[in-house]
Amino acid sequence: MVGLSVAEKRFIVGGIAQDLRSDGRGRHHFRNFSIDTGVIPQANGSARIRLGATDVIVAIKAELGRPHGNIPNHGKIEISVECSPTAAPEFEGRGGGELSQELSRALQRSLLGGGSGAGAAIDLSALSILEGKMCWELYIDGLVLCSDGNLLDALAIAIKAALGNTGIPKVVMTGSATGEDDADFEVSDNPDEFSQLDTSRVPVIVTLTKVGRHYIVDATEEEESQMSSAVSIAVNSKGNVCGITKRGGAGIDPNVFLDMVSVARQVSQSLISTVDAEIVAAETRVADDS
Repeated sequence: MVGLSVAEKRFIVGGIAQDLRSDGRGRHHFRNFSIDTGVIPQANGSARIRLGATDVIVAIKAELGRPHGNIPNHGKIEISVECSPTAAPEFEGRGGGELSQELSRALQRSLLGGGSGAGAAIDLSALSILEGKMCWELYIDGLVLCSDGNLLDALAIAIKAALGNTGIPKVVMTGSATGEDDADFEVSDNPDEFSQLDTSRVPVIVTLTKVGRHYIVDATEEEESQMSSAVSIAVNSKGNVCGITKRGGAGIDPNVFLDMVSVARQVSQSLISTVDAEIVAAETRVADDS
C-alpha cells in the first residue's frame, strides 16, 4: 500500500478536482508510453510496454490442441497474468495471487467474449486446422515487472501488441483423418510461411478511476490509493464496448456511469491511434535489427 500523509492526499484529490494532476496531466490524459515487440525470442509473439513507471511483458505461445466439442471449428485462447513479488510490496504472498486472478478474468472477459467465442477480439476460426480434430491453442502470459498503477490497461495494450507480433506456423496435412484417428501433419519452421493474426478488433481498455467527485484515466498508484471505485471499459477501433469490469465498493450513479462510458469511447480512439503507431515503430525496429 502507498503511504501518504494527509497533506499529500489532499494535494492529489485537490489537483484532480482542478483538472491538474500531480504529474501535470488533465483528468482524461494517459501517461507517455513505449512499446517493444519481439522481446522474447522463444515465444511466437511478445511485447513489452512501459507506461510511466508501470512495466509489463506479454508472451504468446502457440501449441497444437484439440478444439472444444461444441465449437469444433474454433481454436482456443487462454490468458494468464502473474504479478512479480518484486513489482510491488503488496504482491508478496496472497495479494499478488488474488490480483493476478482478477486481472486474468478481466482480460478474458474483454478479449474473448462469451463461451461461444462469438464476441472474441480474435477470429477463433482462424486458429482451426482440422475441424473437430486439431486447432491452435494460444497461451497468453502476462508478467507485471513494475507497478505504478493502471495495470489492466497496460496489459491490454501489451496483449494487442504481442498478438500483432505473433506468427502462426503453417500446418500441412500429409494424411487424412479417419474415425477417431488423427491425421498426419507437418508443422513448418520457415518464418516466411507463418501467418499473422488479424488484430483490428482487439480492444484497448480504458479504466476510469473515481477520486473524490471526479474520475480520471490512467491512474498512478498514488491516485489509485485514493479511489472509491473504478470502471474498466474495453473499446475497439469501431467504438464498440467489448467488456466492462468494476472495482471498489462504492456505487456509481447511472448517469455518471453512462458519462464514463462516453469518455472511455472518446479516449480509446486517440489511445488506439497512439498504440497502433507505437506498434508499427516497434515492428520497424525489429525488422531493422534482423
